Amino acid sequence: MEALMRANVRGIYSTALTKLLLDNGFGIVQPSLAIKKRFGLTDSSAQPDVKIEDRHDLQGIRALGTSDAVNTFQSILHSTFEDALTRRWRVSVDGIYKGNIVESDEYAVYIDVGGGVIGNLAKSEIGNANEKQLIVQVEGKRIGAKQPLLTTDLKIVGNHAILVRNIKVGVSLKIQDPNKRAELYALGKTLAPEGGGIIWRESSANQTREALENEIAALKAKVKLLNERASKVEAPALLIEGSHFMDVEFPSISKSNLDKLRAYAAHTLDKHHFYKSCGGEISAALEMAEKLLEEGRDRREVEELFKRQVMAEFPEDGSVLDVEHVKPSGHVFHLGQAEIESADDEQIRYTRTMRSDGFYDGLSVTKEAGDKAVSETKTGQWWITTQYFSKDGRLKGTYINLNTPVEVYPNAIRYVDLEIDICIQPDGTAKLLDMEKLERALEKGVISKKLFELVKEKVNEIIEVRQLDGVR
Repeated sequence: MEALMRANVRGIYSTALTKLLLDNGFGIVQPSLAIKKRFGLTDSSAQPDVKIEDRHDLQGIRALGTSDAVNTFQSILHSTFEDALTRRWRVSVDGIYKGNIVESDEYAVYIDVGGGVIGNLAKSEIGNANEKQLIVQVEGKRIGAKQPLLTTDLKIVGNHAILVRNIKVGVSLKIQDPNKRAELYALGKTLAPEGGGIIWRESSANQTREALENEIAALKAKVKLLNERASKVEAPALLIEGSHFMDVEFPSISKSNLDKLRAYAAHTLDKHHFYKSCGGEISAALEMAEKLLEEGRDRREVEELFKRQVMAEFPEDGSVLDVEHVKPSGHVFHLGQAEIESADDEQIRYTRTMRSDGFYDGLSVTKEAGDKAVSETKTGQWWITTQYFSKDGRLKGTYINLNTPVEVYPNAIRYVDLEIDICIQPDGTAKLLDMEKLERALEKGVISKKLFELVKEKVNEIIEVRQLDGVR
């Protein structure tokens, strides 16, 4: 039976995600050589419903595809990985909108395209300075940004071709066969709409003439639909849907579960995806170690050899690291330099010295330069306890921050903040903060219901263990 949806997967998570997607009814198209070998797949040049690739920081993935495919993939991730976070872009890539101009400056105009999204359009793209509404398209640059880039130079994107407004025919540079290029150029001249042109995409080289003619006909129908909607609907409104984008964060527990999935298809050392996300020499050393496993070397021997090789890359007591405090939105707060007091398989303890004055909101206490923050957590624990001391050693109060279990990288301590804090005064008085922020993350689909309930359980656990009366 043919798979309902198709995915193309690349990057350090590709083997694990291929296993997950196959188990959930997806087909894998355009697989890499390694994926074909590991899963016994055949070549398939079919177009994917969703493309999945690494994020630049290797802490997760980016998915771009149809609404149905991205929705289904999001549901799979939330049901499989308890700590995974999924961030959906509120506009679609190449989506065409009818928007209202709400503001302008010397260089740009700002357009409300609906859903609370204000996009950025270069002022040079506006012909009439008195325009109040515009038909605009979301560009593929800065995907995921809070303020999308817009253009009035519209295009209608298909699997194999793109209709453009200017009168020209183009062929993807990735198609190198001169005969095929000439054939597509001639076909494009024949099929191009009046007053418009066609750009042939790489995949067009493998399609029949009939398939390409059918696609152009479908794209022309979209142009007609666009014109009809644009004349009827009130701004702001979506006119033609584009591709949907999702950013996915894989904290520590997700990485461990991805390791288990990968192990079904390939030799996999413990903490494989953690080490791969370190990049550089650590990632290269991991690949060499796993090749030794493939050759039949003793697993314990290989693990010991690998750890000896990479041990010097990781911090030891006294090392100074950056603290990456990642918000559910994906924004990363760098909390400053921390000195590691201990970081082993049991406990992580580090200290920071405040560099400027401010305010500890939850404690209602002044923050002063020179204050010391002492943070402690355990491996796998869902919270960090931080005590704040004045320069003379007086306790100002304690924050218990709910977060994904901490990961210690060669140059940084990283975790995802789960919004909720328990703040404890020196006299033991405590209060719970920001539950509503976690509720909003659930409403937006950033976290799963499973993670939301887990965090609430951890809050109750902390309250009971520390005997914090009146916090609930």
